[in-house]
Amino acid sequence: MVSVAIDGPAGAGKSTLARRLAAEMGYIYVDTGAMFRTIGLYALRKGVDPKDNAAVNTLLPEIGLRVDCIDGEQHIYLNGEDVSTAIRTEAAGMAASAVGANPAVRAFLLELQRSMAKKQDVLMDGRDIGTVVLPDATVKIFLTASPEARATRRWKEYQAKGIDTPYEEVLADVKQRDYQDTHRAAAPLKQAEDAVLLDTSELDFEQSLDAMKQIIAKKIG
Repeated sequence: MVSVAIDGPAGAGKSTLARRLAAEMGYIYVDTGAMFRTIGLYALRKGVDPKDNAAVNTLLPEIGLRVDCIDGEQHIYLNGEDVSTAIRTEAAGMAASAVGANPAVRAFLLELQRSMAKKQDVLMDGRDIGTVVLPDATVKIFLTASPEARATRRWKEYQAKGIDTPYEEVLADVKQRDYQDTHRAAAPLKQAEDAVLLDTSELDFEQSLDAMKQIIAKKIG
């Protein structure tokens, strides 16, 4: 089985690029961030502070998580409910970052993520895929961009959806997520030693996609 691990900070375009790459390569796309967002969403719905590890841990036995691929799109289900759209809020994103620092949550999701990679060719993105989840991945890419470039992209996405959030607020959120993800004790965001660094600050979507294709082609030929 071939596995491609794509890591990087929030807003680097991992999910969008990975989804397109997987579709073109015929691989299964696994968005691990969506899994953390789902647990974060469940905590919020239950009125639990996502940063309260002990409280979140009591919720884990109640969580049934399933990932399906429908017409090439990943759908994630929480206890039977399709929450693919509900998890895409800024609140769910911040909650995901908080529960992502929880070792019990990471262990809870790790087996699910690894079992998916054993059964099929996968393209998986997240914060610690190349370092922890799939340390033996066939290809590892660390995708990044400056905080300003990432905030601008996210702000434009919000504008397109009719969400009027000030740019300064989006930039502050990006920097806050970066700090949380790189400073957590459990599997902090960092580039794997054997990962190829790709900075897309000056690249558009198609250029970024082409650069990733070239990296993968060199590795798997």
